[in-house]
Amino acid sequence: MTEQLRLMAVHAHPDDESSKGAATMAKYVSEGVDVLVATCTGGERGSILNPKLQGDPYIEEHIHEVRKKEMDEAREILGVKQEWLGFVDSGLPEGDPLPPLPDGCFALQDVDEAAGQLVKLIREFKPQVITTYDENGGYPHPDHIMTHKITMVAFEAAGDPEKYPEAGEPWQPQKLYYNQGFNKPRTIALHEALLERGMDSPYGEWLERWKQFERRERTLTTYVPCADYFEIRDKALIAHATQIDPDGGWFRVPMDIQREVWPTEEYELAKSRVDTSLPEDDLFAGIRNN
Repeated sequence: MTEQLRLMAVHAHPDDESSKGAATMAKYVSEGVDVLVATCTGGERGSILNPKLQGDPYIEEHIHEVRKKEMDEAREILGVKQEWLGFVDSGLPEGDPLPPLPDGCFALQDVDEAAGQLVKLIREFKPQVITTYDENGGYPHPDHIMTHKITMVAFEAAGDPEKYPEAGEPWQPQKLYYNQGFNKPRTIALHEALLERGMDSPYGEWLERWKQFERRERTLTTYVPCADYFEIRDKALIAHATQIDPDGGWFRVPMDIQREVWPTEEYELAKSRVDTSLPEDDLFAGIRNN
């Protein structure tokens, strides 16, 4: 295939692109693939999760602008393009019963109408491959679930000339993947590797919670080798300073152990219009040689 390869990653908030599939994107950028992150919301209702920045009145008052600047920095580190779809963060409701979602937020939009924004971007960028979240959102944040919903609609509609005619010339992506980087096999492998070396593991509580919630194991179809880009991934994540503590659990596994024990990022192939054989090691498998 001589045509330019293009990958679109659809995410709910700024920082999601750096915690889910970032090393994969950096790898493809290094190979000359055109990569675009579509960010559905501005993260306006996100909490300040880095304890070092909590209580800063400027950040609390200007969280939208702060998170936009963080996204700018992460985008430069990863070498990707990025577009905002312009929806408003829904926040993560807490309590029993859960409070209603805020008026006008992303998760309360009409799915078909909201998908039109993404259809327009797909037709402009023309990706062969799209990544997003599964039907559970990866975890049940209302914006992640809504991201899944609009991406599924947009993937099918983008190539249909009768759908969203105002959104530009039809373009049909060939493959759709779900990010599955937070999977049980990876977690167990890293957990056991740390214990074997006499080190503390940050994953003990994760594995216990997995037992409690009895989550259905996802089918991992695609393992992208990208260990050489784990440091870029971490730098991009740290750029989202309000969302991540550089001294926190995300970074407790030494880089050499990560590269040795689990040198890939994982995906679940959800839709494909090309022939491919599983398991894959390339999101463009079946496309490069067509």
